[in-house]
Amino acid sequence: MIRLKNPVTGLLFALSVALGGCANAPAKNGAGGRDDVIAAIDKVNAYWQARTPAQESPFWNVAAYHTGNIEAYRVTGKESYRRYSEAWAEHNQWMGARSQDKASWKYSYGETDDHVLFGDWQICFQVYADLYQLDRDPRKIARAREVMEYQMSTANNDYWWWADGLYMVMPVMTKLHKITGNRQYLDKLYEYYSHAGSIMYDPAEHLYYRDARYVYPKHQSVNGKKDFWARGDGWVFAGLARVLSELPQDDPHRGEYVERLQAMAAALLPLQQPEGYWTRSLMDPAHAPGPETSGTAFFTYGLLWGINNGLLPRDRYLPAAQRGWHYLTTVALQPDGKLGYVQPIGDRAIAGQVVDQNSTSHFGVGAFLLAGAEMARLLDK
Repeated sequence: MIRLKNPVTGLLFALSVALGGCANAPAKNGAGGRDDVIAAIDKVNAYWQARTPAQESPFWNVAAYHTGNIEAYRVTGKESYRRYSEAWAEHNQWMGARSQDKASWKYSYGETDDHVLFGDWQICFQVYADLYQLDRDPRKIARAREVMEYQMSTANNDYWWWADGLYMVMPVMTKLHKITGNRQYLDKLYEYYSHAGSIMYDPAEHLYYRDARYVYPKHQSVNGKKDFWARGDGWVFAGLARVLSELPQDDPHRGEYVERLQAMAAALLPLQQPEGYWTRSLMDPAHAPGPETSGTAFFTYGLLWGINNGLLPRDRYLPAAQRGWHYLTTVALQPDGKLGYVQPIGDRAIAGQVVDQNSTSHFGVGAFLLAGAEMARLLDK
């Protein structure tokens, strides 16, 4: 149970949960409600950008923030948000890992410049592609195309061997297909996605293990249960939404992606805690109890995206999305704009790890901005 500092806020929150909605839910016409959402986006983003220089690495944790910042720009129209991401991209010369020697390119885990084919260095291409769409400057996607088209020329299909990689790179494929019209991007998307599912997806639970090391029963939670890591499944769920947002309606595999999104949504619904968050180990809350923001924000975003695009029934899923947003804005969001309760960089739920109101990170903020943007779009409707 979260202990809220203000007893009145706590009472309102308890009432909102009991009613299946949000204590400060907007009026039906959206007037004022959207303003509240934009205010939350601006509060979080202003805090983050004031304390974080744009001149940072293009690696996954930073790039994940920028995927959310671009969505914040789209719903707010704030040019300062766009300029911040543009400055970041310029600082990195529109590249991820910088090696020019294709013979040395790797896709195992690695943080050096020769790991060009490792998805954690490719997520930045999502942002570059989005910025390209604003002015069609080919310089912005030249490296993205060089890397991804080289990768697609290989016979390998095991590039996405961890759940996070599905968020990092699946949307790169749809974005570059949209720009180039090259069908190979969608064919390889499906090929790599299918391999990832074969090693990480649990068809009984409709959830993903973080990677092959965590598949049950080889790996178990502290109480002997299947251990599905919230942020890992959040990456996948959000990645599916981002893919479907730009995947052609006539793509032969679109129905499979839709079914997977819907199956995951149904699996996540009963795992949400009454306070609105999801715990780090989804099926064993006692493994690492307490709130966690990054997984919760990704799930809230995916639910809202599915509702907004007619793939998830509003009456069934909106209460869960509202509870998620309520947690994000009343518990995770601190008075000064810091976004708390973000589990640090890792690959699993860690028993005993401290995650509190001071725990924040790039990717958690990015996930919050994604959720906020979809909530604003919900109110626009």
